[in-house]
Amino acid sequence: MNKQKRIILASQSPRRHELIKKLNVKFEVVNPTFDEKLDSDNYSDNTILSLSLNKALSVFELKKSSTDNFFNNCLIISADTVVVNENKIYGKPKDKTAAKEMLLSLSGKTHFVVTAISVVDSDTKKSVSKLTKTYVTFQNLSDELIQKYIEEKNPLDKAGAYGIQEMGKEFIKEVDGDMENVIGLPTNTLKEILEEFDYKFN
Repeated sequence: MNKQKRIILASQSPRRHELIKKLNVKFEVVNPTFDEKLDSDNYSDNTILSLSLNKALSVFELKKSSTDNFFNNCLIISADTVVVNENKIYGKPKDKTAAKEMLLSLSGKTHFVVTAISVVDSDTKKSVSKLTKTYVTFQNLSDELIQKYIEEKNPLDKAGAYGIQEMGKEFIKEVDGDMENVIGLPTNTLKEILEEFDYKFN
């Protein structure tokens, strides 16, 4: 029987750190070195899948320069979450003005949030990637409500300029799909992928 593989999470996101704990797995964090800048803001499934996989592979490549066995017998997990409105990718806003523009454009509409998760075996380079999509409908948001949210929550580190876990019914009309996906890590999808690597959960 293979020794249980260690988990490396290639993400600094505190939200992902909290979500992965739901699976009751021990993990270590290694920051990916891949440049996340997109060539285009037009959405395609392959764009996000590639972004996620390249993050994991950037951590895999660190094994070559490592002088110890830290990267041996590991599963490297990476994820990328984007908000998509009218086929345009909304990443993290560069400033509060951009955040307000994003939220105004989402007001009263349905958009979707997609997370691509990739897992790479540090010994074999075997990889599995999967997408999860959730549809979110916003209420009609007033300028005042948007401005108050930006000033109080400062959502510049969040795709689409919002964190759904911080919002109430005055913002969100309906969510169709996995709420964890909108927060940043759909753990059911991650569990499915890890099981493909014969990972044994406690």
